[in-house]
Amino acid sequence: MRPFTVLLGILLGSAASITFGLGAVAIIFVIIVRLHPDLSPDLSPELPRLSVSLLVFAILTAFSASSFLGQLRARAWAFWAHLATATCLIGIFMLYWPRRA
Repeated sequence: MRPFTVLLGILLGSAASITFGLGAVAIIFVIIVRLHPDLSPDLSPELPRLSVSLLVFAILTAFSASSFLGQLRARAWAFWAHLATATCLIGIFMLYWPRRA
């Protein structure tokens, strides 16, 4: 396996595990808000942010999976999958990079 394919595999595994973790936290938040309405003011404001994070990392997982498969099988469309993965990764960096107040 080529080094770039290994890096894409690491990125795919990391993105998939983050997506799974965020999904589990979202499910737990929804269950807790329904079972304990008194916690709703604390947890409800975080649900939209959690949903955005879940969506962004699910997209990264899909793009990195297509990029990994395209690289592994040496497909012609692999370049476009790499470009989509890099664009999504840069977008995530820009979204979560700390800003000065």
